[in-house]
Amino acid sequence: MPALHAVLFDLDGVLTPTAEVHMRAWERLFAPLCVERGVAPYTSADYFAHIDGKPRFDGVATFLASRGIELPRGTIDDAPGEGTVCALGNKKNEIVNRMFVEEGISPYPGSIAFLDAVTAAGAQVAVVSSSRNAPSVLAAAGIADRFEVVVDGTVAAAHGLDGKPSPATYEYAAELLGVPTTAAVVVEDAISGVQAGAAGDFGLVLGVDRGVGADALTEHGADLVVSDLGELDATVLDRPAREEVR
Repeated sequence: MPALHAVLFDLDGVLTPTAEVHMRAWERLFAPLCVERGVAPYTSADYFAHIDGKPRFDGVATFLASRGIELPRGTIDDAPGEGTVCALGNKKNEIVNRMFVEEGISPYPGSIAFLDAVTAAGAQVAVVSSSRNAPSVLAAAGIADRFEVVVDGTVAAAHGLDGKPSPATYEYAAELLGVPTTAAVVVEDAISGVQAGAAGDFGLVLGVDRGVGADALTEHGADLVVSDLGELDATVLDRPAREEVR
């Protein structure tokens, strides 16, 4: 067994192209709001700067702050709408779930090839996602049975775990797998995600560039960046752990 023998995958943008769906859902939420409020229009750059990889309500709050919009936080049970941060977050969730039903979803072929390779090599795997929709996305993509451990937004809230860029959810996934963090690889496509990996004592932080930029991922903590996981195989588990390189 190689020194790195667990792989902790982010979901949106790493295993499935749901990040693209989420990006369009956020645009559908914020574009009209920006017009109504008379502030700078929402762009894809806002997704990467303020939303990508964060828990949903934190993403709403961060984007609103970038436009100087103040709303009460509200509660997670607020009906979808625009009166509170949570109401907006729940409205976005309503939008994206409707898009999943209408459009369907398929995993990235290269990601499945990499998943097959590392599991065949004996590595344990888990999904660590800020999304509360992770189980339904995994089921829709036909890969739910590949992961016994899924730490998503619902699990994080139930256990009081801080969201990314905190390493807490990744650390909890490693704990559930029964492996030390130094033996685990974090796989992320978001700046907040590689920051989470870098902030923890993980063996390797692997970045997947789906649009944020390889340089940005490296700058914020990725040890290795690829444009698609199909570029790698199980030999990545043989790379020296981060503490051995320091």
